[in-house]
Amino acid sequence: MDTDVLTVDIKKQLGEFALDAKFESAGLVTGVFGPSGAGKTSLVNLIAGLLKPDRGTVALDGEVLDDVQSHRHVQTHLRRIGYVFQDARLFPHLNVRQNLGYGRRMNGLPSDQAGENHVIELLDIGGLLNRRPAQLSGGEQQRIALGRTLFAKPRLLLLDEPLGSLDDERRAEILPFLITLRDEAKVPMVFVSHDAEEMRQLATNVIILKRGKVFAKGGVDILPKSVV
Repeated sequence: MDTDVLTVDIKKQLGEFALDAKFESAGLVTGVFGPSGAGKTSLVNLIAGLLKPDRGTVALDGEVLDDVQSHRHVQTHLRRIGYVFQDARLFPHLNVRQNLGYGRRMNGLPSDQAGENHVIELLDIGGLLNRRPAQLSGGEQQRIALGRTLFAKPRLLLLDEPLGSLDDERRAEILPFLITLRDEAKVPMVFVSHDAEEMRQLATNVIILKRGKVFAKGGVDILPKSVV
């Protein structure tokens, strides 16, 4: 399966902070690495369409999503890009099965029972389907958030510090599922983290951000030996 090529060449002023990023990635998992305040979340928000660049372009698999010069900006819900945040953001009044189907229903997609069963199996959430979010651990909630995004069949998955709010035990629980998604689901991902070890285990290529600029890009060997 070919991997969608993500091309980013943007500038964005956010108060006194300036983001100026240019890179192209066809890797299965593009790691966006850097310290707090480097611009990682702003970058993925621009890719998702939640922010508009001041200058430049964003394209995915040849489709231009943003082009400031030609006044093109594809709305977030039309990009077919899934976004998993640091907190799971599940609907507390819905059970797991209903939460999983929410994104698919909102996008008007038909049910794909075989595909959905595959996601449920990959994430090992079959025994949780009738529970409410309040009955789940933090790690289980993040697995449901991943499943909900995958049910909507994204062509790119944005993961903004998805392990950041979890303790070490829950983080160790979730990381193998992300590796499985990389190896079996083959959905291209942009994985944001300031943890070099997480990045080494999951990313296939890495962008290092510092103070809003791409400091380095390459394989996981460019990561520092200790956490930035």
